[in-house]
Formats: sequence, C-alpha cells, structure tokens
Amino acid sequence: MLSKNIELSNKTVLITGAAGFIGANLAMELLKTMENIHIVGIDNMNHYYDVSLKEFRLKQIEELLENCSGQFTFVKENIADKTVVESLFQKYQPQIIVNLAAQAGVRYSIENPDAYVESNLIGFYNILEACRHSYQNGAGGVEHLVYASSSSVYGSNKKIPYSTEDKVDNPVSLYAATKKSNELLAHAYAKLYGIPSTGLRFFTVYGPAGRPDMAYFGFTNKLVKGEKIQIFNYGNCKRDFTYIDDIVTGVKAVMQCAPLPNEESVKYKIYNIGNNQPENLLDFVEILQDELKAAEILPYNYDFEAHKELVGMQPGDVEITYADVSELERDFGFKPSTSLRDGLRKFAQWYKGYSSV
Repeated sequence: MLSKNIELSNKTVLITGAAGFIGANLAMELLKTMENIHIVGIDNMNHYYDVSLKEFRLKQIEELLENCSGQFTFVKENIADKTVVESLFQKYQPQIIVNLAAQAGVRYSIENPDAYVESNLIGFYNILEACRHSYQNGAGGVEHLVYASSSSVYGSNKKIPYSTEDKVDNPVSLYAATKKSNELLAHAYAKLYGIPSTGLRFFTVYGPAGRPDMAYFGFTNKLVKGEKIQIFNYGNCKRDFTYIDDIVTGVKAVMQCAPLPNEESVKYKIYNIGNNQPENLLDFVEILQDELKAAEILPYNYDFEAHKELVGMQPGDVEITYADVSELERDFGFKPSTSLRDGLRKFAQWYKGYSSV
C-alpha cells in the first residue's frame, strides 16, 4: 500500500494562491464534488499580471457557492508573512494544505529575483513551519501537504521523457532552483516531523482564464492587436502542454492519497503531471491560429506569416519538456489526455467572451 486514503468531504482545506490559475480551478472542482468542504484560500493578489483576471476567477468561485454545500473563505494576505500563516492555521486548523502560491515565470526570475525568494522560499518555509506546529499543538496535525513544483527542475537534462527518478541538480533559472528547493525542504520536514508531503511537477499548464504571461495567452493578445509574436529558438522547442482540467483532476486525486513511509521511512512522494506528448512550438502556433480563426477572434484571411518572428533561445529556457507520467498512471489510474487542439479551442471560446473580441 503506497498511500493513506483521505476523505475530503467535511474537511478544511487551505489553498495558497487561491486566485491563481490552478488554485481557483481546484477550489471550484472541490466545491462542486465534495460535500461540506471548507476551503480557505489565501492570495496576495500581486500585480505580476492583470489583477482583474484574478478577480474574475474569485467571482467564478463566489457564483458557484450559491449551488453547493461547501464554504469558501478568502484571505487577501501574503504567505511570506509568518504571522499571517500562523494565525490562519490557528483559526481554521486546516487538515489538508495545497501550496500553489508562488512567483511564477522563468524569465521574470532573471529580472526580479527578490520576488522568488520571498514567495517560493520564505512563503513555503512558513507553510512548512505551520504544518510542523499543527502536530505539536495537539490539533491532530496536517493530514497531507501537497505542493506545486515544476517541470523546470529538470533543467538541462538530456534524457527524455523526464522521470521523477532522474537527478535534477542542474537548474537553468532561479525559478527552477526555488522549486527544487521546495522539494528538498518538504523532504526534510517529512523526515524530521512526519508531515506527509507530495510534490507535483506541473508541465506547461494552459486553458481558459490562464496566465497572460504564458505563450498561448500572450500570443493571442499580440495577434489580436496586429503585433508580431516571437517564437524562441527559431521554433526548435517542444513543450508538454497540459490542460487545466487534467491538472486539477490530478491534484484532486493526489490530495486524497497521503504517502505512507517509503523505504527510508519518509512520507514523501513526487509526481509529474504532464500530457506525455510534447508539441513543437511551430505546430502549437499553427493550431492556436486555427482555433482563433474558428472562434472568429482572427479573420480567416489573417496573414499569420507576417506576424511571426523566429528568434534565438532565451536565457533560462530549455529546448524540450516531456513528462513521464507512468507513476501517476500506476498509482491513480489516470493520466492527462486532453489534446492540444481541444484545449486551445476551449481557451479561444473563453477568450472571445472574456475579451469581447
């Protein structure tokens, strides 16, 4: 037996980064499917990208509450503030923690490293400390800590597909280094204090109401304005694009299965969540323009070639991401399966309504 089953109904779940792309979608899925769940969501609503998109997601959650038995409590605070995290744990005593709060983006970590240290390192440390004290304060202790890692931890690894058994000691960005640090910290706390911890290495998550700094969203914004899009490494990159619904299905499954002690007596596990099917960037862009035309966001006679510019590789980027998801499939009977075309079609339909194109 690899894991301890956890019933999420009637539980209190803390989701950090609750107004973020994955956090908000996870909250909605749990509210739809779990009876009397209480979700405490914390997010600092920073301005890394348009805050109105985060407000849109929170409004979606609020509208959902009218037709479900669960509760959603939102706290606009920063997990890098230790007193805030301590008070959250004392007040709500969450049994399951899903840490999705992080400063995202590879390239931005080159420009603003302080944001990554604050959120990804100090913030996560505060969560770990609060989990540790939940055991010591006689509240029963945290049943499961699930946290976001990233495919970026694989860095310049040449072996593909990327397996969780691979060594990941060569990060090529500060963002990747902070995510690998999260895994190391979680392992240490699992070993020292018995906190059951599962890390999830996400691979290029996309979909409706996603992050505007991601290529599919940023490209769409530029193409609508008639601006040129830059395709890095002259198009010779591949990405394992993973649709948001598949990510949420995976996270929910993992939340309900806390790891039992491994051969080293540590309650610790890592999984990849990716589509297991890398797509060439030029093919991705072709599919995106097809779906934008089908949704009547771009005219059918749009001169796409005139708006495409092939440029060199950017610092911190890698040529390919490719997830080995055999462990996820073995332990949960699930692997992401949404095709890139289907996912981009849903994004285009959402974008048309949201942006009133």
